[in-house]
Amino acid sequence: MHGMKNAPRLTDRTALMRNRARAARAPVRFLHETALEELQFRLGLVNRTFTATAIVAGHTDFWGEHWPDARLVHDEEVLALDEGAHDLVIHAMCLHWANDPVGQLIQCRRALKPDGLLLAVLCGGETLHELRSVITSAEVQATGGLSPRLLPMGDIRDLGALLQRSGLALPVADSLTLRASYSDAFHLMRELRAMGEANALADRIRHPTRRSVLRDAAELYAATHGDENGRIPATYDLMFLTGWAPDESQPKPLRPGSAAKSLADALGGVETPLPD
Repeated sequence: MHGMKNAPRLTDRTALMRNRARAARAPVRFLHETALEELQFRLGLVNRTFTATAIVAGHTDFWGEHWPDARLVHDEEVLALDEGAHDLVIHAMCLHWANDPVGQLIQCRRALKPDGLLLAVLCGGETLHELRSVITSAEVQATGGLSPRLLPMGDIRDLGALLQRSGLALPVADSLTLRASYSDAFHLMRELRAMGEANALADRIRHPTRRSVLRDAAELYAATHGDENGRIPATYDLMFLTGWAPDESQPKPLRPGSAAKSLADALGGVETPLPD
């Protein structure tokens, strides 16, 4: 698969599947529900009817329930997608766990018909920055070192570059920030397990975290971020990636310097010359 031979393995797929199976017993789905609503909103802005949709997902039960006509595909490293078979491919809330995200997007592009649409949604940006900060501080103070606990999160520029590298046309990346509230850090960590988002990093330490580290992190979380009622916030950034399978009918970018109109013309504004 594209880039896999030399790329370091980020995710332990066995652990990820185990985490997802455990989460399915009593799932927390608010991130998926928000992602679904946002994807439907974005599709409503596209003046087209899609008749052959595929959805790549880790939680295929949720997406199948809400998109019954779609072909559901598990987010394996080699996706079970047929070339040129779909006019819409959705990569749903699992690209942040991919060992080869560019390879995932390339496979999605190849599965699209000409001028077909790819929509991807994943966690990124500042997701869980509060938890990341306090766990880091507590562990360094207790042990003098760090172990891999939380996924690295791509920012909007990195994710836009993934779209361009995958060969998709008219690429756009944007984000939506959600803030949830929890009674304490242990409540947050329980919810992450119920989302199937617990630690599945390939380089994670395999023995349980010292209870004192978690306790210190929880106390620091409350002291640093807690509100007057003793509750703590957690940030989730949903990142949305949009791109089209190349087609001759699409507008072509102009060469630099060849634009017939200024930006002010395009936006209906007035240009004000800057003083010398």
